[in-house]
Amino acid sequence: MEMKNEYTNGEVTVVWQPRICRHTGICARGLPAVFQPKERPWIKIDGATTDAIISQVKLCPSGALSFYMNADKPKD
Repeated sequence: MEMKNEYTNGEVTVVWQPRICRHTGICARGLPAVFQPKERPWIKIDGATTDAIISQVKLCPSGALSFYMNADKPKD
């Protein structure tokens, strides 16, 4: 089973898949108020606007970070 962690601000959910993360640091350098690798939890989802978070997640070179809009997720 693929391990993944989810972090949400109520509007967007960031999904992190640690097994495929290449630890390039692009996320932390691009949006350090949100991505803080030395902290636990390391994603501080309330550290920036939803748009800023989405823009940074899209730059992840490994695809370890992804996102979905909570309004678009089907209800169980």
